[in-house]
Amino acid sequence: MDVELSRLIETVQHNCDISDARFAGDYTLCTYLLKMREYFRWRHDIPCGERVATQEVGAWVARKEAQWEKLETAELSPLQWAGTDWDPFQVDEINEWLLPLGYAYAAGEGRYAKPYFVIAETLSREATDDYRLLILGHEHARELVAPPAMAQARTIYVRRECLRRMLWEHVEEWRWRKRENAMARAIDHYGFDLDLAEALERMTDNEMEAVILHEIGEVVAGDLVGAPWNDMLLEISRTTAEILARSVRDLLADCLSALPAMLESENRASLHFYFANMTPARSDMFPSLERAYKAWVDCGELGPLKRTVREGRQHWQGVANEMVALYERHGVDCAKRIESLVTVSQL
Repeated sequence: MDVELSRLIETVQHNCDISDARFAGDYTLCTYLLKMREYFRWRHDIPCGERVATQEVGAWVARKEAQWEKLETAELSPLQWAGTDWDPFQVDEINEWLLPLGYAYAAGEGRYAKPYFVIAETLSREATDDYRLLILGHEHARELVAPPAMAQARTIYVRRECLRRMLWEHVEEWRWRKRENAMARAIDHYGFDLDLAEALERMTDNEMEAVILHEIGEVVAGDLVGAPWNDMLLEISRTTAEILARSVRDLLADCLSALPAMLESENRASLHFYFANMTPARSDMFPSLERAYKAWVDCGELGPLKRTVREGRQHWQGVANEMVALYERHGVDCAKRIESLVTVSQL
């Protein structure tokens, strides 16, 4: 790795640390400690499933928190490449240089307008008329909580290493309690009791397809809701309305792409995993989907699920469009109205 690329990676990691310094306090203590342990694994290249010394992790967390404390008010650093200082969000310009070298850079804003950054090696690239897909492998710079995939404009980034670690967190959490639930049904398809590493690879490969399908749905949903959607999210950032709006768009994306494809191929493992990870907000909004899933589990009949997904596609597009209309009419005062809209828009 040459000096210029090493310096770029250091700067991206520095910006990741600044973002974490500002937002790490938003997580519950349990989530924070779990994420910090996995972040330690990533930083020290420790395989999933290998035990880590609690004392060693604790000392590292203390050093990381001390570093974050110094960075909480720091400004994001420009990225230096090819003799030019680039804004950290000039993703396309930076990738023009990086992609031919086998690397990719991604940046954006997630929930609560938290900035995220990653630089990773590329495993594959694909382009269609509707989107560009980049599959990322080994990550050289990342944050504490890293999304396994994201769509920026019409480019989809899928972070295989991050997805693999996220899946392991879910599996490990289930193994502590071993409840008979959707996660148990998903795990049962992969044979974790026989060979953990091989089972995790199979699960990662299968769920990566589901992740890609969701992000394709996000691209389509973006076309349907229009450009004002992102402006609306900025206005309602850090409110309950933001969480609800993101949940509605997730449901729309899944009804457009991921769920129809999983149902068509009868990908049982991914279907179980999808319902195992339904957030409380999405479950409350879409109780008919949960009922249709239960009917499939009890009776093996996919018909109710297929019908409910078709209904959901039209329903959630309508709710998303109404949210945008509320924003365009009321501006910054739309948050409470969006909350009220969701309350009466269950399906």
